Amino acid sequence: MNEQATRVAILHYAAPPIVGGVESTIYHHARLLTAAGYEVEIIAGRGEPFHPCVHFRCIPEVDSRHPKVLVVGKQLAAGQQTAAFEALRAQLIKRLRELLTNVAVCIVHNALTLHKNLPLTGALHMLAKERITHFIGWCHDFAWQDARYLPVLHDGYPWDLLRTPWPGVRYVAVSHEQRANLAELLRIPKEHITVVPPGIDPVDLLKLDAESADLIERLNLLAAHPLLLLPARITRRKNIEFALHVMAALCREMPAATLLITGPPGAHNPANMAYLESLHQLRSQLNLMERVHFLYECGPDDQPWHISDRVMADLYQLADVLLFPSEREGFGIPILEAGMVRLPIFASDIPSVHESADDLANLFNPHGDASAVARAIVNHCASDRAYQLRRRVLEHYTWRSISEKHLIPLLAEVLKER
Repeated sequence: MNEQATRVAILHYAAPPIVGGVESTIYHHARLLTAAGYEVEIIAGRGEPFHPCVHFRCIPEVDSRHPKVLVVGKQLAAGQQTAAFEALRAQLIKRLRELLTNVAVCIVHNALTLHKNLPLTGALHMLAKERITHFIGWCHDFAWQDARYLPVLHDGYPWDLLRTPWPGVRYVAVSHEQRANLAELLRIPKEHITVVPPGIDPVDLLKLDAESADLIERLNLLAAHPLLLLPARITRRKNIEFALHVMAALCREMPAATLLITGPPGAHNPANMAYLESLHQLRSQLNLMERVHFLYECGPDDQPWHISDRVMADLYQLADVLLFPSEREGFGIPILEAGMVRLPIFASDIPSVHESADDLANLFNPHGDASAVARAIVNHCASDRAYQLRRRVLEHYTWRSISEKHLIPLLAEVLKER
């Protein structure tokens, strides 16, 4: 891909830091495309620079709330196409032509199907006919299918642009239902419309600490399923070798299962370092090097890492299962912490767990059959709808997965058509 072909513009009435669903989409698309090597610029009527590598181009008249746009909008609502409309459209054509001449693809949000700035719609239609760039019409809302807007829409130009397919434009809808609605509106086969949903950023949504976000990235934890948490110092009474045998059995049925062991070696017994080394050897023997992580060894620059309370709280939010195989505990605080965040508990059948969890934990013999514990975890994941929905979201609806599975392939297809 040459330098010119990497240039992508994203155009909307407003851009971040303005708050809105479309603006959020623009933010995440811009940062992820930039990370993928595209040169991204935002064209909007309102907004500010929001990323050090994303160019922001402000054309005030692109804003749906610009005074000139509001005046023309009132005239158009009354069915009057005036000289003011023509002048504003011409002004936008001139300015947009300057910015789009060397852009490979321009993603336009809503302006092709929504009436909030019809001079902009008219300008984009003229530039699309010129084939100045390849346009992608990202359609969230459809004016002609919204009863609230019908009184201000009229037959003919420019209103018909909102229900007419534009030659050479690739249309995108944000859901399969919206694809069907858009196909009906434009009278084109729905197969001609690409579905690209919006998404979420788990790190933002869960307000995760920067250290937690870095750990997620380095260990690819969002791809783990299930993600098991064993919050314990590395001492023999924590029975961590049993957890490794559980993982070996679990990974045979759920190959992406991942276990995080959070603590350092116990500080008061020199034998604990030897225990850690024995766990390393067992992890290697069981082929779990990529599936079991001792977080004490996962600090920046491979330095010993003592996890903060903030990161521990984040790990409880991220995990799918608490695995607690201790031979004995004075009490067992992790059982309470897991209960507080609704984390399913698979724990040793010992008195302290009975006391804290009553009969609400999944209990096992800490010297029993590790394969049976693994099977219980598999059965839990297969029957727990909350777990399954969480996995569905993480696999299909994070901004990163959407970028990798939909957005970047779409741009590649569009660029091939030029």
